Amino acid sequence: MGPLTGVTVIDLTRVMAGPFCTMLLADMGAEVIKIEDPRGGDDVRSFPPIVDGWSSYFLGLNRNKKSVTLDLKTPGGRDVLTRLIGRADVLVENFKPGSLARLGFGYDAASALNPRLVYCSISGYGQTGPRSHLSGYDPVIQAECGLMSITGFPDGEPTRSGVAVTDFISGLYANQGILLALLRRAYTGSGEHIDIALYDSMLSTLCMPAGIFEATGRDPQRLGNAHPSIAPYEVFQAQDGLIMICAGNERLWRSLCEAIGSDDLVQEPRFRTNADRVTHRAGLKSELETVFARLTVEDLVCRLENRSVPCGRVRSVAEGLADPQVCARDMLLHVDVPGHGDFRVLGNPIKMSGLPPRAPSAPPGLGEHTGAVLQLLGYTQPEIDTITEQNAR
Repeated sequence: MGPLTGVTVIDLTRVMAGPFCTMLLADMGAEVIKIEDPRGGDDVRSFPPIVDGWSSYFLGLNRNKKSVTLDLKTPGGRDVLTRLIGRADVLVENFKPGSLARLGFGYDAASALNPRLVYCSISGYGQTGPRSHLSGYDPVIQAECGLMSITGFPDGEPTRSGVAVTDFISGLYANQGILLALLRRAYTGSGEHIDIALYDSMLSTLCMPAGIFEATGRDPQRLGNAHPSIAPYEVFQAQDGLIMICAGNERLWRSLCEAIGSDDLVQEPRFRTNADRVTHRAGLKSELETVFARLTVEDLVCRLENRSVPCGRVRSVAEGLADPQVCARDMLLHVDVPGHGDFRVLGNPIKMSGLPPRAPSAPPGLGEHTGAVLQLLGYTQPEIDTITEQNAR
């Protein structure tokens, strides 16, 4: 039994941030009922690559859930959601602010139905403020908050992250907020409204560049793979490939020099302190890469790891997934996908000593659990047939 066993979650989210949040809740034992529009369901179901009719995106974000199709613009669909809210612990939604309220399921209405309900809204800019009416998509938020302006190389254009970091960070904050609200409800007896904005979430990660701006009055600039305040702390070219090295303090800097047989660099006036090395970053990189040109990546990694200098090969996704550490940490899980068979999805990084890894159930087919959930809510078969007919229109 997971720590959230007995907790019922209504999942009114789609695409990425919300489904990621609710998947984490499901991993910990919550019953997650994913409400989908009968006309195609979650948009991600159609995102390529498609594997035997299943989107790999959808498979990676929706394990351990049930799918119920409801047309919330019909009386039957609204009645089902009303009954679900009455028995649920958590509702998570990522509608554009105001949209769900117009359907009769905003926080005030839902709280009136169930005062203990923890209601979490995820949106681009939050439920308040002059931009709250705007939709939020990960690349737009990365651009608007300033993240792209500091990502990429100085002579290139601003660049977004290779993954939807805004969505995943927002999903994590939503998950944390829900758990905090459930904890608070245990002694207040009341639920509450959690307001998560993608814009807020991404801004919260910019503490270092924001601090630079507040301290200097100047916008931080793109530095490629380098660090604005530490050197050497970037990617270097070795004889046969690239290596990331993070010598984050003086001890590690000396250990790096010892590992490559270049103790003279420690006494070099240009590199004596971290501030000196940051000032002379280009010269430092040139000196190090002259030495690294005689060493393979594997040799360099071995030398540095033996002296506890943080470093890593610059690898492909395939190479990263093939690392024995992945298997040892249960970070690739096998799910039996209907019509396809075995498919691997990423595991949950939260490891609890009293909770053995859970074998995940396959992500649900569109509407797969509609009938079963409606029966549990007390609907008769004729009533279920009527709602199903409304969904099909």
